[in-house]
Order: sequence, then C-alpha cells, then structure tokens
Amino acid sequence: MLIYVTNRKLCNHDFLAQINQLAMGQPHAIMLREKDIELDEYECLALQVKDICDQHNVPLIINQNISVAAKLGLVDIQLSMTNLRNYQRDLQTFRRIGASVHSVEEAKEAVSLGATHLIAGHIYSTDSKKGVPPRGLSFLKEVSASVNIPVFAIGGIQRHHVKEILAAGAKGFCIMSEAMTSPTPVELAQQFSI
Repeated sequence: MLIYVTNRKLCNHDFLAQINQLAMGQPHAIMLREKDIELDEYECLALQVKDICDQHNVPLIINQNISVAAKLGLVDIQLSMTNLRNYQRDLQTFRRIGASVHSVEEAKEAVSLGATHLIAGHIYSTDSKKGVPPRGLSFLKEVSASVNIPVFAIGGIQRHHVKEILAAGAKGFCIMSEAMTSPTPVELAQQFSI
C-alpha cells in the first residue's frame, strides 16, 4: 500500500495539479504534511486537497492538525508520539490514527494508546534527514514484528526497495520526494506496485 506525503516546497509544478495527478493514480491515501505553514493556511490548503481526494475517492490523512481534521469531518489523522500522548481525549472521532515511531518501544506504546497503524522511519538515507543515519531494514523488521497493526515504512524509499520493505514485514510505504517531483504522477502508483 502506497501513501503519498506532501511537501509543496519540493513540487516543481503547480502543487494542487500535482496532487490531482497523484490522486488519479489511486494510492492508498495522501497525507497533507506541510509543517511550515500557519494553521489557517493549512486549513485552507486541506480543504482544497480534500476536494481533490474526494473526487478520486482517495482518503486524505491530516498530519498533526487535529482541529483541522475534525472541522473537515475527516476520519484519518497522523500524529507524532508526543501528540498521540497529549491529545488522547480528542481522538474519539477518528477511525484511523497513525503514529510516527522511531523505536520498538514507541511502536508498542502507540498501539497501547490506540494507534491503528504506524509509520516507521527513516529506513533509507534521505535528503530530508541529512546527516541522520537511516534506521534500516532490521529496524523495520523489528517494529513490524513487535505489533499487530499495519506498519508503513518512510524515508528515502525508491522503487527497487519495495520488495525488501514488504519482506521486512511492512504493510506498505510512504513516498514524498518522488511524489512531489514526478513528471508522470498518474503512473507513479503503478510503478511502485509489485
């Protein structure tokens, strides 16, 4: 399963046009990350991306901004471990709660706090984490084996990594850079499928 993660700063084209093309490829979901903008700007962008996702029947995952997800009536949220711990009482309306984890201990804690899936990383070297060593496939295997919910790999994932990611126990993976820069975004999901 493929989740696209947005980063409009990487996008060489019109951002919303790129999102539309990505959604046409029918990924498992699109996560609106965009950590660098104010909440009201994020909400405005989320509304536009939601319209695109709805047109193509692709779930939209809101990253961190619980109030925006609730206001838009969305059922998918992705949280840091800190936010998963701190906002327990605000999560009742969400059906799918993702947690970003960086250790087996965090993975187990996330499950105990109600996470329905995990994003584990970063697995490979990536420009977005320059100078930080990747955790690698052994980490992914350990996390996947330690929980009974789906684990998605993130960080530096390219097409030739897909088989080994799935073999390590991951249910799927997240793609950011290539999703934002691909000149053929409609076909990208097919290129990453096995």
